[in-house]
Amino acid sequence: MSFDPGSQLDPSQVEDRRGMSGRTVAVGGGGLGIIGLVIGLIVAFTGGGGTTTDILNQLNSLNGLNGQQAGASGTSGKVATECRTGADADKTQDCRIVGYVNSIQAYWKQALRGYTVVPTVFFSGSTQTGCGPATSQTGPFYCPADKRVYLDLGFFNQLQTQFGAKGGPFAEAYVLAHEYGHHVQDLMGTLNSGSSSRGAQGQSVRTELQADCYAGVWAAHAVDTGFLTQVSQADIASALDAASAVGDDRINPSASSESWTHGSSAERQKWFTTGYQTGSPGRCDTFHGSI
Repeated sequence: MSFDPGSQLDPSQVEDRRGMSGRTVAVGGGGLGIIGLVIGLIVAFTGGGGTTTDILNQLNSLNGLNGQQAGASGTSGKVATECRTGADADKTQDCRIVGYVNSIQAYWKQALRGYTVVPTVFFSGSTQTGCGPATSQTGPFYCPADKRVYLDLGFFNQLQTQFGAKGGPFAEAYVLAHEYGHHVQDLMGTLNSGSSSRGAQGQSVRTELQADCYAGVWAAHAVDTGFLTQVSQADIASALDAASAVGDDRINPSASSESWTHGSSAERQKWFTTGYQTGSPGRCDTFHGSI
């Protein structure tokens, strides 16, 4: 995987809140009904406090913030001055993430009529969001209330040390593309459709597997966006390894499939592969039939 050194990055698609505090904006009451999907499922995705009790406690705290204050957009900081070209993306992780975000959104902007570009927020430790407070233990997630993807970059180390993934740059790309898949679902009105239904065939699992499929679709078109010069089979293997590492059956092997929220390792790999091999969002219908 490498970036076109002459490609122009748009760092405005990343908000860098690392080291920032104290800036807030009012958040209205809408959107919090699907936090059980967005935050609760991401906890399972990342393994950060993945028990049912932990999830319910977190959801209760989030619901209590309805109408309170959430973090405002931060400045892009060093990202704004250091991440300008694809050559920069090949040098540092920060700029690589900017490049991935640019590429993912460039694809969806041409593939989905009415697609709206939304930022990824870098944070460290904790931050306020439209969906309530988030910490490093929450893991990456998309918040539909404020239309942002939130990411503590330390998660990529956790993916390797805690979940046993091999890691690598394209594992990072998979995680981001998955979260932007939720933004696509939000725009299409499918993100909160029956999202409270758990279990191996439940709507929560189907929603997450579709986001995996959308990630694969982007990977199939990543070079076409003009930011990347190639996506190798080793890159795809890295993405599949990351997908497997966060399968419900691997995160908690002793848990019943009735508690699943994201799908098995094999299912996550299957649907990423479906998206990648077909390159078609229309082939990502996980809501009908067996999965």
